[in-house]
Formats: sequence, structure tokens, C-alpha cells
Amino acid sequence: MNWIPPAAVMLAEAGKVAQDSDVTLVFVGLNGSQEGEGHDRSAIDLPEPQESLVKAMIATGKPVVVVLTSGSAVAINSAAAGATAMLSAWYGGEEAGTAIAETLAGVNNPAGRLPVTFYKSLDQVPAFTDYSMKGRTYRYLKGEPLYPFGFGLSYASFAYSGLSTKRTATGAEIHATVTNISSREGDEVVQLYIGGDVEEDAPIRSLRGFRRIHLAAGESREVKFILPPEELPKNKMEISVGGGQPVGTTPHVSGLL
Repeated sequence: MNWIPPAAVMLAEAGKVAQDSDVTLVFVGLNGSQEGEGHDRSAIDLPEPQESLVKAMIATGKPVVVVLTSGSAVAINSAAAGATAMLSAWYGGEEAGTAIAETLAGVNNPAGRLPVTFYKSLDQVPAFTDYSMKGRTYRYLKGEPLYPFGFGLSYASFAYSGLSTKRTATGAEIHATVTNISSREGDEVVQLYIGGDVEEDAPIRSLRGFRRIHLAAGESREVKFILPPEELPKNKMEISVGGGQPVGTTPHVSGLL
């Protein structure tokens, strides 16, 4: 026989603990029984008990840090709106606990970037039976996602300047300067996006290169990208170099090539 305490009792107990704490860490997410190879998900939301836990902890008014474990995108809207911070831990190995603790404590300065788009809901995704790319992924999604592909934060801050572009006989060269404008060293993932194709089915933008660089506090470095001729349309195209897609407050520089 198995017995599970009533969810309402456990939620009330968690609320009491949170009220007596300086910061609340909420660990939520998925596991192999909910997603995996050959196991399609029918929803992208957090399981309802976990969603209720996140909302209850935020309602205490104390700072809340949500740590999400999953192998794919989850619509964590409540956490995005009300949590003080959020850490996507994916599925870690035996040192995952150490890595999470060191990141939350500031010992490790994170610089990860999302490899997928986090949608707000399934309403942003075409029907499962529609196999076209229209409306799918960062390349074709016209709405605003919860978190875009390529998004990620750091304890350091970076700025971009000095964008220069040049077409050559062997393709194109793109240069930009990255500066660590914070008081601590850190990594930055510099991303190159191109867009502006007028074809009807053309993507909004596409990632065409990235560089992970380490900069000391106040340090600047020029980053260079080279595009081969086959990736260059005859017409001018939009170029963006930054810490993610050229949307929202993501630091970047843009121009034409």
C-alpha cells in the first residue's frame, strides 16, 4: 500500500517554510515518463501540481528562484512573470546539484543559450498534423515567444559596437566589437543572424554563426564572421551581431550587407 499526503496540506506546509525563508528555491520540471524518444507530449505546460506550487510560492512575496528540469521547452508563464530568477538545468549528470548550487551562489557565471524556442502556449504552434515550417521555430514564428531561441543571461553585462560588413570575391566578412561593461569577468556567446529575404516562404532570420568568448571586466574584443558565397543572396540582407536574436532588450548591433 502507498499513501501520498494531500496536495493542499503539502502546499500549505511549503508556504509556511517560504514565509520563514529569505529566498525560496522551487525545483520543477519533467522526467522520462513525460517526455522522451517516441513519447510525444500532448501539452507544454508544467504539470498542474507544480504550476500551483510555483504560484503559491510567488504569492508569499518572498524572492523565488525557479529551477527547471526538462529536455525540451516548457510554458512556464507564471514563473516567467513572477519569479525573481529562473535557471534552466535541463537533465544533468551526477554533478548537476553542484553546478546548480555554484551558479545560484554566483561562484559560476553562466553563459548558456537556449537551443530551442520556449513558446507561451500551444496556441503559438501550428497543428501537429501540419508538417510545414510556417509558424514553427524562431525562423518562422511571427508572434512573441516566452523565451526566444538563443536567449540567455549572465552575471556579467556586454555591449556591442563597431559593426562592419564587406562582400568579397570569396563571400562576406562581418566584424563587430564586444565589450564587457560589468565589473566581473564572464563568457559571452556572440551570435550572427541574417534576414530580410523577400521570398514568400523565406525565414524571418537565421543563425549563421556563433562564437563563445571570455572577457575580463572592461575588456573589448573584435569578433569576425565569414559567410561563404552560397549563403549570400544578390539583394542586400539584414545583419545582426549580438548576445541573441535582435529582439527586445538583447544587446546587439544591426546593419545591411
